Amino acid sequence: MRLLLVALGLIGGFAVPAFAADYDLPILRGSQQPVAPVTTVGPATFTRWSGFYVGGDFSYNNAIGDFSSATQPLVAFSLQNTAVQQLFMPSQLQLLGKGGDSAFGFGGFLGYNMQWQDLITGVEANYTRTSLNVTAPPVPVGGVARSIPLNTTLPLSIPAGTVTMVNLHNASGHLDLTDYAEARFRGGYIVGNLLPYGFVGFAVGRADYSVSATTDATCITQANTLNQAECMGFPLTASAGQNNALLYGFSVGGGLDWALTQNVFLRGEFEFVQFGISNIFFSIFDARAGVGFKF
Repeated sequence: MRLLLVALGLIGGFAVPAFAADYDLPILRGSQQPVAPVTTVGPATFTRWSGFYVGGDFSYNNAIGDFSSATQPLVAFSLQNTAVQQLFMPSQLQLLGKGGDSAFGFGGFLGYNMQWQDLITGVEANYTRTSLNVTAPPVPVGGVARSIPLNTTLPLSIPAGTVTMVNLHNASGHLDLTDYAEARFRGGYIVGNLLPYGFVGFAVGRADYSVSATTDATCITQANTLNQAECMGFPLTASAGQNNALLYGFSVGGGLDWALTQNVFLRGEFEFVQFGISNIFFSIFDARAGVGFKF
């Protein structure tokens, strides 16, 4: 009996460790649990747009020329020192309207970008070669008959009772824009490989233009023939114009650059440009598509 109890005790002593190992309970391993891995986030990365770049583009240009006030200084010159101009201002009449034209163009650009992570600011020079020919349509204005009433104190020594008829005719206006250049300031925001941007700029254009108007005056005097001095020197045609004239204005617009590789990008943009010269206001709406290279 004693030999049986001793044998059972020995078997139990070997079985308990084996039983615990089979269950592999965590509580039996204690501090042998592995340490959880630590995850770290690196610095954010953005497409590089900083530095110099150069490129070329094609454009479709739509122009509108407003000649509605272009003849005012010409008629005012023709009627200077006349009582009818000082009293009734016929020079303010609109003789010409708005004309339009469309044409394709081509050009190039050169710029420099400064980058602060996902923000871009920069300067850019653009040149566009095109041919926009705008002719102003005439506005029908028959004649302007004005009477200087009796007993009227006139600024000039023209007796009262004089009737002056002013005829404005043969007005014409034309502008031919050949090319223009811009200096732009632009800013953008990086979205992946895309750079949407906006810009404002100073623009200089080169054009041939001409404006003319013929003024005729007829006097009918109730008193005597001495008052015909009001109508001496008519008809008179006054004109203004110049070849290769410089037009100054501004530009504003926006676009999108798309980085295809580290150095090559595509560009698309819309732009509004306005020039002014001799009371002519010339506006251009254009759409561009181009390709550029970053250094």
